[in-house]
Parts: sequence; C-alpha cells; structure tokens
Amino acid sequence: MLFLAVFVVGALIGSFLNVCIHRLPSGESVVFPASHCPRCGEPIRPYDNIPIVSYVLLRGRCRRCAAPISARYPVVEVLTGLAAVGTVWELGASAHALLAFAFLCALIVITFIDFDHQIIPDSVSLPGIGVGFAAALIFGDPSWRASLAGIALGGGLLWAVAEGYYRLTGREGMGGGDIKLLAMIGAFLGWQAVLVTLMIGSLTGSLIGMVLLLAQRGDRRTAIPFGPFLAVGAAAALFWGDALIRWYLGLSHIDV
Repeated sequence: MLFLAVFVVGALIGSFLNVCIHRLPSGESVVFPASHCPRCGEPIRPYDNIPIVSYVLLRGRCRRCAAPISARYPVVEVLTGLAAVGTVWELGASAHALLAFAFLCALIVITFIDFDHQIIPDSVSLPGIGVGFAAALIFGDPSWRASLAGIALGGGLLWAVAEGYYRLTGREGMGGGDIKLLAMIGAFLGWQAVLVTLMIGSLTGSLIGMVLLLAQRGDRRTAIPFGPFLAVGAAAALFWGDALIRWYLGLSHIDV
C-alpha cells in the first residue's frame, strides 16, 4: 500500500510536469492559466485531470472538441510515478529520497522538452546546479568537494568536446544546454557519476543513432538530442553508480 500511495503521488506530480514540459519552452507561466485544451481552450475539469485514468476514460481525446491528446501525458505520469517508487524503494522514505525524486523530475522535464524542441531550458538546469551543490553541503552525499568537482568536470568535459568538434568541422555538434545539464548532474551526484553518465549516455545515444541510420530515417548529420541519453545515464548513476564504476573500472568506491 505504501508503494501504491507513492506511485499515485508521483503520478500527480507527473501531471504538473506535463504542464512544465508544454509551457516552459514558450516562456509561459506553469501556474496560470489553469490547464486547458490547446485546440478549443476549454478548461480541463478536475474529473478529467486524474492522472492516467482520465486519459483512458476519455480515450485520449478532449471531452469538448474531441481533439486528440498526446500519449506523452500518461507516459510522463507513469514514468514519474515509477521514479517516486524507485527512490523510496532504494533510499527509503527520507529527505534524501525526496531530493533524488526532485532530481529525477528535473530529468524527465528536460528529456521531453529536448525531444520536442531540441533545447534544454536554463530555467531547469541552472537552478538545478545550485540546488545540487546546496544539497551536497547539507547532506554530504556526495561531499561538497565531489559536487563541486562534478560541476567542473561535467561542464568542462562537454565544453571541450563541443569546442573540439566545432574547430574540426566548423559546425556546432552540441548545444550549451547539454553542458549545463551535465554540470547539474555532477552537482547532484558528484564527479564519479559524471563518468558513468557519459559512458551510458554515449553508448545509448550511439545505439539509437545506428538504429536510425539502419532504418534510413537519417544521415550522419541528423540531429539527435543528447539530453535524454544523459538523463538515462544520470538515472543509472543515481541508483547503481558505485556498482557500475567498480564493474567498469575495477576500482572500489573513491571518497573525495
């Protein structure tokens, strides 16, 4: 029953994340106006705004104008519910779990905005850097030194890659949003997690890129957002970071 309650709360928060994903790229307020159909403007009634359930009952359409509702909405709600359950399962009902869940929520928002618009909003990543470092000062896991090193390493590594690519090709291959995102990940998880995130993000990104090429849906210059893959890597680092480092490098945990 505890995990069911946690999932429900997570799904409710996921409903708010959907608002953020829809409005942040255009600079709209995430508070006002109330949720409404983007086609007819009809406010969404509370009984039509129940996470997951309302989408199923309405068969994915607006009650008034029957405009289709993106399946992304229930996907985000389910994903956020699972993120809530995962953090409580791994970290217990604690302040650390709440912080980890907030971090995952930020990654979910970034992932879907990057998929839709190929941008990572500074309004999420920049405050995230500050929150991650402040949390390290308060909780000490990671230490503030590891968090500070994570910010420097995360931002510095991707900046070096982006600058090197630009100098070699004359084209921008990576946006500044990815650099700030990895700095935020380093702030929350420490410098070791930056390495795990990059390893998993690069591997999954390469695999998806190969699939697209084989499916003849793109060429070598097809733009693929890197933020979602960094988010996957960061989630893996959050839950299994130390184990992955020991497996990959054969090293024990390093305290900084």
